[in-house]
Amino acid sequence: MRDWKQGVRRLLYPAYESRMVKALPSDRIPKHVGVMLDGNRRWARAVGADTAHGYRAGAANIEPLLGWCEEVGVEVVTLWLLSTDNLNRPSEQLTGLLGIIEGAVATLAEERRWRLHPVGALDLLPASTAQHLKDAEDATRDVDGMLVNIAVGYGGRREIADAVRSLLVEQAEQGTTLEELAEVIDVEHIAEHLYTKGQPDPDLVIRTSGEQRLGGFLLWQSAQSEFYFCEAYWPDFRRVDFLRAIRAYAQRERRYGG
Repeated sequence: MRDWKQGVRRLLYPAYESRMVKALPSDRIPKHVGVMLDGNRRWARAVGADTAHGYRAGAANIEPLLGWCEEVGVEVVTLWLLSTDNLNRPSEQLTGLLGIIEGAVATLAEERRWRLHPVGALDLLPASTAQHLKDAEDATRDVDGMLVNIAVGYGGRREIADAVRSLLVEQAEQGTTLEELAEVIDVEHIAEHLYTKGQPDPDLVIRTSGEQRLGGFLLWQSAQSEFYFCEAYWPDFRRVDFLRAIRAYAQRERRYGG
């Protein structure tokens, strides 16, 4: 019975998804989508596999997601692959995870469809991982495609601290005193030093696995974002789930500051 139901879904979902795409209002598509790729380990446990298998399955789902984003007209995507808290995991587990991330990023760069931009505290990462991220950015710098932020070693509080630190250093080099800076500093000064400086803030943030919290993701940038929480673990996140998130966003009346 279960196989029969899955077969019916495989036949019906493409037509259903096609109708969903056609029904999306072109003027209500988010320009910037942030995605928290959550639930890889729990997915692995659910299928009786080890953690590494879960992360590999999650990595394999990144490229399809980017294709879905292109399909509906998203311009910027931010993928949260590894938090600063994750860096405290046991070394043997972290080494394997970083290797999977390096491989996934290299594969995306080889596609030359998207401009890759690492965001996070690269100085906290092993030198080889940081170099892989920088190489991917360099290799795709001239690609005329969607901008994809790769958040590795990322934490929202750390980002704000780094932005303030960068601002202070910049102003000190210009001879500005702390007293003078205190009189004029505003949110725009800090925004100009974020990892995502120059980019639009995320319109929509999607988190998979059923968790309904930000966990520090794009803490500054998401002040006016809409949020969509999906029950599916990240490796099981499908095109139809993505389209439902975009449809939900398009149906909302955004109230900035209200």
